[in-house]
Amino acid sequence: MKPAIQPPEADPRIDAFRDAVRAMREGHYVFGADTGAADGLGALGEELRLLAGHLDWYFSHASKLQEITDNVVGGLLLDDVLDRIFQSFQTVIPYNRIGCALLSEDGRSVRSCWARADYETILLSDGFSARIEGSSLGQIIATGQPRIINDLENYLERHPESHATRLIVKEGIRSSLTCPLVSKGRPIGFLFFSSVERFAYEGVHQGIFLRIASQLSALVEKGRLYQQIVELNQRLTIEQEELLQLATRDALTGVLNRRGILDQLDGQYSRARRGKGLMGLILIDVDHFKDVNDRYGHAVGDAVLKEIAWRIDRDLRQYNHLGRIGGEEFLIVLGDADGAHGVAIAERLRQLVAARPVSCEGEDVPVTISAGVVQALDPAIAGDYETLIAIADQALYEAKNAGRNRVAHRIVG
Repeated sequence: MKPAIQPPEADPRIDAFRDAVRAMREGHYVFGADTGAADGLGALGEELRLLAGHLDWYFSHASKLQEITDNVVGGLLLDDVLDRIFQSFQTVIPYNRIGCALLSEDGRSVRSCWARADYETILLSDGFSARIEGSSLGQIIATGQPRIINDLENYLERHPESHATRLIVKEGIRSSLTCPLVSKGRPIGFLFFSSVERFAYEGVHQGIFLRIASQLSALVEKGRLYQQIVELNQRLTIEQEELLQLATRDALTGVLNRRGILDQLDGQYSRARRGKGLMGLILIDVDHFKDVNDRYGHAVGDAVLKEIAWRIDRDLRQYNHLGRIGGEEFLIVLGDADGAHGVAIAERLRQLVAARPVSCEGEDVPVTISAGVVQALDPAIAGDYETLIAIADQALYEAKNAGRNRVAHRIVG
């Protein structure tokens, strides 16, 4: 009877390799098993070690890229998005500088719109533009692939016409990774990662960018569009303010026109009625203004009105409002704090205007004003603000009948 054949003793490396594979399946990529002899099983062990290292690098970078994307997503305006890219990417791509340039609407030129560096002097800054046709950037758009130049000094020697390269080399940059930005299949621009070290970039850095290129491109495009909306809103606000100024300002004197000053009066009257407080108005007329026009001409007459309005407006406090309601007549709506001091304010303004003549075209034109003041102790009694204006007009008529260059006043309620 032949003795039973004993199975060969199992190699302990098999169990170790099995444990390592199980650990990798569970997300642990440290391969610590001894691969032993340089036989077939040992070769398998080395492959498992390389696989574990690759998976560890891949998933650690995947996690970092997710963190980067999450961080960049929080940006709204283009500058904010790009600032977040600058703050986030150094864990996966080396750089001392990042720049962004966007394509024109027709795609024929590119313009630098943002740059940040960890050094002070940036020469290739916002506003730098170049044509795409015939440039190396056109090839990057065509291929959709990032481009590495690891010796920019050498590149400049071979391409001395590249002004952008000359500027970036003068900054101290020696290598670059140029990445195309493509949103929804349409090229929108470039991100430029740059390093002061030669040979800073490898193919792996191209791959890292490509893995989240579409997300970054979409975020840059979103930031650009949002920034355009913000800038458009700012321009519209400015234009609306300018239109409001045109609609409520007197073209000659620059003070409020009739509409503008009556709006101020309406608001002040409503506040006084609600608060049951007093309010004051001053109605002003330039004395003998027709004689000024007849003697010196309308150009001088206009200069007189402008100077008088300027003197009065400069002297008034911010919460008192001056407006030209027609011809040579002006209305002052006094704020709450000065409602009881209308007579004193009008007298001060009368003296201010009369203190010196208006000089224009070699002529010194003596000028004076008359003023009618109304103080409404209870504005509701008047019924409406037009009635208050009429009462102020009566007081002004009194001052003019009494010889002009004086103040008269009435009290209501």
